[in-house]
Amino acid sequence: MPQPHPFSAIVNLPRDDEADRVHEPTAHGGLHWAPHHDPGYSARMQALAKWVAEARPDVCVVDVSVEVAIFLRLLGVPVVVVTQPGERTDPPHDVVYRIADHIVAPWPRELNAPHWLGRHADKTSYVGGISRFEGRSRIHDHRCGPDDLDVLLLGGAGGGFDTAAPEAGASRITWRSLGGGSGTWVEDPWEAICTADVVVTHAGQNSVADVAAARRPAVVIPQPRPFDEQHATAEVLTRHRLAVTASEWPADDEWPRLLARARDTDPSRWERWQVDGAAARAAAAIESTAERCRGQAP
Repeated sequence: MPQPHPFSAIVNLPRDDEADRVHEPTAHGGLHWAPHHDPGYSARMQALAKWVAEARPDVCVVDVSVEVAIFLRLLGVPVVVVTQPGERTDPPHDVVYRIADHIVAPWPRELNAPHWLGRHADKTSYVGGISRFEGRSRIHDHRCGPDDLDVLLLGGAGGGFDTAAPEAGASRITWRSLGGGSGTWVEDPWEAICTADVVVTHAGQNSVADVAAARRPAVVIPQPRPFDEQHATAEVLTRHRLAVTASEWPADDEWPRLLARARDTDPSRWERWQVDGAAARAAAAIESTAERCRGQAP
């Protein structure tokens, strides 16, 4: 964790994926990951229980983990579950959405209201895309001329691409790479995102929200994820004409046409991703859940 950080405390949880032998990890289809006799998994849950006993939290926000959300709820802690796109109709997700005291969806309802969240509409807040760059001034410094393209390949710790930027060849395309396995890592990528003519990135929620905050034309290439999360997001972006998408990494000779299509999109349409105010809406939903579960609000 970089220092300084904004948190009052940090608890490093033991890894739960290092056992030599994995036995019955799904609890007969009821969970996603709860293997028998796994020391790391047991130590992780014990650390969570110890923290709850000491901190006595008013509410816990759980991102993705069905097991952690259910475990915390069994300890008597109110739980806010952060959901993700995709087809989440399996038994574990069905249970976690039912036991959740509130659900936060980090995208706009007007663009994507999954059918499996419909039954939980009374306790779901669609807050819009959450970006750490919300509210920052956009940098308008595009160095390339009308016939040139400055393209940013934007990856992440868990969202890089398996290939590097394509060879420029005879085309007038300049490639820069940030993050992932082959790109440079910087403390603050905001300027690089803002000054790119086109951003090429995956369909993770953070990357999409960051590009939306910068209002940049984009080519979005979904990566394989459980429950087709990124492909679902890419489909939404295509349907509402927010970005150009490709189902897989394009061949080198396909890039000029694809990037030209992206450059011709209207970046102001990213306003529909509702980044402005999203973090505050999520915080309000979390705080009101804590108050309601304490009996302090209706």
